[in-house]
Amino acid sequence: MGPEPSDSEPPTGLPRSTTILLALAGATVAAFGMAAIKGIFTPVFLAFVLTLCVHPIRHWMHGRGIRRGFATVTTIGAVFGLLIAFATVLIAALAQFAALLPQFAPQLQQLGDAVTRALESAGFGPEQTQAIQESFTPGRIIGFVAGLLGSVTDLVGGLVVILTMLILMAVDGSRVPALLTYVGRHRPAIVTALTGFGAGVRRYMVATTVLGVAQGLFNWLVLVLLQVPGALLWGLLSFICSFIPNVGYFIAIVPPLFFGYLSGGWPTVVGVIIVFGVINSAIQSVIQPKYIGNAVSLSETLTFVSVLFWALILGPMGAILAVPLTLLVRALLVDADTSRTWRRALTGDRSELEAIIKDEDKEIRARRSRRTREGPGNPDPGEVKA
Repeated sequence: MGPEPSDSEPPTGLPRSTTILLALAGATVAAFGMAAIKGIFTPVFLAFVLTLCVHPIRHWMHGRGIRRGFATVTTIGAVFGLLIAFATVLIAALAQFAALLPQFAPQLQQLGDAVTRALESAGFGPEQTQAIQESFTPGRIIGFVAGLLGSVTDLVGGLVVILTMLILMAVDGSRVPALLTYVGRHRPAIVTALTGFGAGVRRYMVATTVLGVAQGLFNWLVLVLLQVPGALLWGLLSFICSFIPNVGYFIAIVPPLFFGYLSGGWPTVVGVIIVFGVINSAIQSVIQPKYIGNAVSLSETLTFVSVLFWALILGPMGAILAVPLTLLVRALLVDADTSRTWRRALTGDRSELEAIIKDEDKEIRARRSRRTREGPGNPDPGEVKA
């Protein structure tokens, strides 16, 4: 047998720099490929995530001796229930938004006139200011929001793909335990990685849903007290945006600020910023990233970057699915290879770092204690030696 490959010489026999360049090139091609087929990839992956979320129901039923066919039908029904609930919330929100906006047509006109005058005083030409003023109409705003969600054809096509994949994945899911057992005999690391990925996605979805429900209820109550129109709608929006780490809060606060200004002027805007803004920024920027990061072992920085990256590749749904997609990439590229599992620490997994962090904290406390005893005039021996 020949010598084992070292860290400087990858198993491929190519120089490490060449291997890294090839990996980056492959990742770039894969990213552009997913962006090109996002109309298919996004609904398929969403169906996959929903199927993973309800998989414990099938496992629980199998553990109690319930027949495989009945467990499969129950799983399909549970996934359909999740999808129907999400679609109902989205349709109701759009309907309420379309009904609410025309009520503020005069205020929108006044706001457009004020913006136009400000732009004219800043030196903008009449054609530019006229185009901006025309955008402050209920029809234009509704059309802009609808454009963000995609055309009706895209939505229907995506829904058909999701429904079809949910049925097929639920049927195939009955054979997953046997498949994992078989693959585990040949590639145990891959089975461990995929199992960890499924558990991580479920923990993430449960944690995000619990925090999102709490955040949505709190926002709805605050907006009702502030008498902002459409409080229930904006509470639902904040719940949906809670699945977008770090960035979701900034999306969810825009409509309450807008309608708060139209209905109550600047005092309501200030109230929304102080009460709604401060509490929600603390939840989404501090509590949620830490809680979600601990649940899936992803660092706050990587979570934020993943939202930006997947939103660029797959659009708005990419931002919502950013964490599950990142977990899948880590499972395939890191966890599936036992020689690379140490790289989990680079993605935010602190399980192997706890002892090192405790030692560092202990050393810092000891150094601070020595400095306190010796007084500010005496330098720390370790620092002098360094």
